[in-house]
Amino acid sequence: MVAELVSEARPALRIVLASASPRRRELLAQIGLSFTVMPTDIDESERPDEDPVRYVRRLAVEKALAATADDDTDVVIAADTTVDVDGVILAKPADDDDARRMLRLLGGRAHRVHTGVAVRHAGVVVAEVCTSVVRFVPLSADLVEWYVGTGEPHGKAGGYGIQGAAALLVDGVEGSVTNVIGLPLALLDQLLAEAGVSLLGLLTP
Repeated sequence: MVAELVSEARPALRIVLASASPRRRELLAQIGLSFTVMPTDIDESERPDEDPVRYVRRLAVEKALAATADDDTDVVIAADTTVDVDGVILAKPADDDDARRMLRLLGGRAHRVHTGVAVRHAGVVVAEVCTSVVRFVPLSADLVEWYVGTGEPHGKAGGYGIQGAAALLVDGVEGSVTNVIGLPLALLDQLLAEAGVSLLGLLTP
């Protein structure tokens, strides 16, 4: 009598991006990852004495935990990005005047961009922060007005998006460029592996 071996197929994993950011969607699509977008709504207020690195890590974890997902079959990816000038957090500008203030502060100097990334799967959340240094060229009043007029500053930490017209403002970048855009892909690969998920195994050929 020949014994019949029966193997149970593992259910396919669903990738959930807990973010409404178009930039993060574009980065994941760029590498061929199929995913579901599920933005979360959390309180993003800073806590007293919370530095920028701890701030983005905490928000990324809270976003990952807030997403409605099945711990067995879903892999949740969450992230939060902020711009840091001498320890001061520059979030998204409230209006054009706020964007002008931020750009004047960034012009002709270096600043740090921190992105907290969290991956949640099988009841575990792993998280880390990636930091890049961005240096801006000196910004004239005309250049600031031109960039604000593009409409790009709205909805972006620090009031700029390096993947767009703000490329004209950037003198150089040290570290991950995808981090500055909003999702450091090398760190994401590392965190997925720590959560027991192979990024290469998820990619569409």
